[in-house]
Amino acid sequence: MHKMFSLAGRSIALTALSSALLLPAAFAADGGATRTDAEAMVKKGVAFIKASGDQAGYAAITGKDAKFIDRDLYLVVYKLDGTVAAHGANPKMVGKNLIELKDIDGKAFVKERVDMGKAKPQFWQDYKFTNPETKKIEPKQMYCERLNETVVCGGIYL
Repeated sequence: MHKMFSLAGRSIALTALSSALLLPAAFAADGGATRTDAEAMVKKGVAFIKASGDQAGYAAITGKDAKFIDRDLYLVVYKLDGTVAAHGANPKMVGKNLIELKDIDGKAFVKERVDMGKAKPQFWQDYKFTNPETKKIEPKQMYCERLNETVVCGGIYL
């Protein structure tokens, strides 16, 4: 019986391991947030802003409400002119127009983001940005959804 349990245990472990290997997008190797996490967080932020109104929604995001922070994932809201309406990692950015901001490669990512927000109801964007946990510039993917005259975004570091 002991031998049979041992073989069954190995079978379960191998099945779990092979399942994890088949689903790499669902699990971040470094323990950071995933694409699925980012999409869910943005949807939660959009729903909260719709239910609570802009002022309360932006205040909750900027005030680092626990429901809008998950490891290295946080929300930002940009008006379609490039002005920051809410920022979950850096409240000092609120009210600043960052339309000309470029990443380390010279990509005007805020301009690209608001242009994409004007053209599409939801999208993913790639650029490089400082990870607030590691303090290093890292590749980042940002998921955004348009909400009225804003884009609500949450990103993951790669």
